Amino acid sequence: MRNIIVLFLFIFTFSSCEEKIGSANYAEDKILAVNLSAPEKPLSGDGISVQQKIIKEAFIKFETSNLENTFKQIQTSITTNRGSIQNDIQEKNDQYISRKIKVRIPSQNFEAFVDSVSKGISYFDEKNISAQDVTEEYIDLTSRLNTKRKLEKRYLEILQKANKISEILEIEKQLSAIREEIEAKEGQLKYLESRVSESTITIEFYKTIAEKQGVQTSYGSKILNAIKTGFFEISSFFISLISIWPFILLFLVIAYFIRKRFKRKKT
Repeated sequence: MRNIIVLFLFIFTFSSCEEKIGSANYAEDKILAVNLSAPEKPLSGDGISVQQKIIKEAFIKFETSNLENTFKQIQTSITTNRGSIQNDIQEKNDQYISRKIKVRIPSQNFEAFVDSVSKGISYFDEKNISAQDVTEEYIDLTSRLNTKRKLEKRYLEILQKANKISEILEIEKQLSAIREEIEAKEGQLKYLESRVSESTITIEFYKTIAEKQGVQTSYGSKILNAIKTGFFEISSFFISLISIWPFILLFLVIAYFIRKRFKRKKT
């Protein structure tokens, strides 16, 4: 009798433990499924150690007496500071001749380059220097990228255990979407890093044209433009006549018969 009671207690205890283990496994699977389907939450960036990220930009505008010499001085400074010219625009009108260049300089040489370009200039039409701190944005992007990579790793682990074709297809679909987001965030980080590593400086310098020379140039240009415009107008008129010659011919024939009929009535 005693042996039967002990056996009964053993079976009862074993079955209770099995139910708890089954419930725990089910709960764990459910939590995993919820975590995978839940939307991404931005991380605070704790634990990510990065140097301060600063985007430096500058715009400088001034008048010069010699455009060519000024450009050579700027070009020498660009070479010294290991920079490069992105854009070079030249313009001329009745008042001035100008040149506008956009330069990319390694950020560690930003101050040295601006000081070099500014030497010898007594007055600036405009000198604007800005520094934008994007450290928080960089940390946030890095955190989100790390989260997506961890999520991708978890999906790959689940994919190895999947048996059904429908499950495999669904996981691969989710993986494809995650990889697209990872590539997008990697692109954003690279763009941010390029703007931080290289600063942009726009330099515009100009030379004023003498008033008398400006008037003469303007008057001659107006005469030349007037002659060209008149020639094009005459050409357009003759081309228009040629294009409607059938209508003109028809009009002349009708006018001829009307005139002939009026002459008969009078006689």
